Amino acid sequence: MKKIIFFTYIMMSICTFALAQDVRDRSGIKVGQIENNGTIRDRSGIKIGNFDSHGAIRDRNGIKIGEVENDGDIRDRNGIKIGGVDNDGSVRDRSGIKIGKIDSDGSVRDRSGIKIGSAQGIPASYAAIYFFFEFF
Repeated sequence: MKKIIFFTYIMMSICTFALAQDVRDRSGIKVGQIENNGTIRDRSGIKIGNFDSHGAIRDRNGIKIGEVENDGDIRDRNGIKIGGVDNDGSVRDRSGIKIGKIDSDGSVRDRSGIKIGSAQGIPASYAAIYFFFEFF
């Protein structure tokens, strides 16, 4: 019986972990959350938007406010490129100037290399949108 309870606890913990990843500021304080289905929540758990399976970024009302393309380019609601994320996690503005980086461990760094937050387990383009581009 103890083994069944332990196994159930482990499975519930794994499922909960897989459903949402926290976004944290430089002090480690939770500032938001991105769920496995793309739902974006603020620090209070209120839905502020979502990423859909086609790369669209939508506000809380479902209105498309931007897009993440397969090559890492990030576009605003009018389709204008406002930045992007390179394969190595470098975040660039519309002019191609490096404004930050998302490390493989989820650490988010500004252009000086100073850690400004973390988004472990979250795709780099989503983390970049949360920290560097003012969609929400």
